[in-house]
Amino acid sequence: MSGPPPRPRSVLFLCVANSARSQMAEGLARRLFGERARVRSAGSTPTRVNPYAIEVMREIGIDLSAHRSKSVDEVDPSEVDTVVTLCAEEVCPTFLGRARRLHWAMPDPASDDPSLTREQLLARFRATRDAIHERLDRFARDELGADR
Repeated sequence: MSGPPPRPRSVLFLCVANSARSQMAEGLARRLFGERARVRSAGSTPTRVNPYAIEVMREIGIDLSAHRSKSVDEVDPSEVDTVVTLCAEEVCPTFLGRARRLHWAMPDPASDDPSLTREQLLARFRATRDAIHERLDRFARDELGADR
């Protein structure tokens, strides 16, 4: 006699604005993890999803255009198994609850530097997207038993 199926794992990606890194991680993780984990993202000071994040994710077939930046306050800590913070140079958001915490330091690809061209900004976002993808591939393989 077998019991109920195990509750799907829940992963929350956190950064400050929930505009780029955590949004890209959410989109990538949804594709990579499928039904094996519930995936969300949030930030300590949410703003809006960065248009460059939307653009570089569209390049690989992931649509973030309907995503919105969400506050970590909207997340019920009891529904999160693992929290992954993605901040590097800024103060990471805190998350109350008993979830396991992982930190993947990723520099923020967004910049207010007017000397950066559109192509330079896209390159920064692509590099961040690809770095997150590598970490998620490892996480899927090691934590979720994925073949990827």
